[in-house]
Amino acid sequence: LVIAGAGSNATHEAIHLSRGAKDLGVDGVLLISPYYNKPNQKGIFRHYEAIARAVDVPIVVYNVPSRTGSNIAAGTIKRLSEVPNIVAVKEASGNMAQINAILASVRPQFSVLSGDDLLTYPMMALGAKGVISVTSNVVPELMVQMTHAALDGEWEKARKLHFQMLPLFNDLFLDTNPIPVKTAMRMLKRPSGVFRLPLCDMEPATAEVLRKTLADMKLL
Repeated sequence: LVIAGAGSNATHEAIHLSRGAKDLGVDGVLLISPYYNKPNQKGIFRHYEAIARAVDVPIVVYNVPSRTGSNIAAGTIKRLSEVPNIVAVKEASGNMAQINAILASVRPQFSVLSGDDLLTYPMMALGAKGVISVTSNVVPELMVQMTHAALDGEWEKARKLHFQMLPLFNDLFLDTNPIPVKTAMRMLKRPSGVFRLPLCDMEPATAEVLRKTLADMKLL
């Protein structure tokens, strides 16, 4: 699947980007909630509803309050889950009480996806369907094995894989995402592109912590 990031804090721009993505043939769009202007819950709902009405493409809502400055409440996600072409949420609030409320209330066909690698195992134990992952850029095979094990009910296998990846879950957030993951990929000699300002290289001492973790995991 190809899911294009098409979010904006201006509804008309998000519609424009989503239409463009659809015209290119994507399978869906990932729409971050409006950032900076901090709409209330009514405004957040109407933002997504307007996009869903304007563009016939599967929509994944993206809730990441640490980046946007506002949270999509569980009740709002429940309402959004009832809009036909809103099919999933990438939930990165880090709030397990909210995550419980979401999973308990959305329709069965609606996919709740973890937006936080560290919480993927507990979220899937509660009924989440998977993860949109940072760590999978470094160890895709381990993340796939863990999520497949969880979906198959092999919880002990999934738990072991969770703890195997735990050092990466932590160290890939030693600096602002995506700086550490791009640094790790560079260390692994994988294509990672350059940092565009205002993002820049990790401090050498911090990068060395990440390098040691990769070495300890026998990835280097």
